[in-house]
Amino acid sequence: MTAGPETPQTAPVIGCYPGSFNPPTVAHLAVAEAAVEQARLDRLDLVVSRVALGKEDLSVPTVADRIAVLEDVASTRPWLGVAVTDAQLLVDVAAGYDVLVLGADKWAQVLDPDWYGSVTARDDALARLPRVLVAPRGGDAPSGVELLRVADHHAHVSATAARAGATEHMLAEAATFDARTGAWSDPARYRAERTG
Repeated sequence: MTAGPETPQTAPVIGCYPGSFNPPTVAHLAVAEAAVEQARLDRLDLVVSRVALGKEDLSVPTVADRIAVLEDVASTRPWLGVAVTDAQLLVDVAAGYDVLVLGADKWAQVLDPDWYGSVTARDDALARLPRVLVAPRGGDAPSGVELLRVADHHAHVSATAARAGATEHMLAEAATFDARTGAWSDPARYRAERTG
């Protein structure tokens, strides 16, 4: 008996969604879910830079605590991963991935030549990007890129608002961590508990 033709194994399609996730919000998760569905991803990694570009002074909560919260989020979602990188430029963070997922504000950062030192360096970096999916934000829907379809009610959700008291914007795992530590709602308590 002869074996039939082998079915070629297709490599998994893996995307990256860089951010500080400070804290992770319901909108972050909606963007992640939309990217997995739209790009037919096998996995999407939430990628945190140890020192985020433009956020070098971010210390509360610590990177380790933000990673721990993201790992809690991913633990119940088998399609979601967590990765940490020393890379800061989003084009470098995306190296090796099949898809880069960004919000419209981050796409504007990718296009800004100031982060690269020159327009030529920026253009060279852009040429290295994998497929890019951009989530519109607050009416900002950039042209010339593939837009993610995310429900409009997520447009007002932001990590900034969550840190300012809109804890309903946080994912449940982040809200639980915040209630226990004050990481976002009471940074003074968080600092005191970490140094006390």
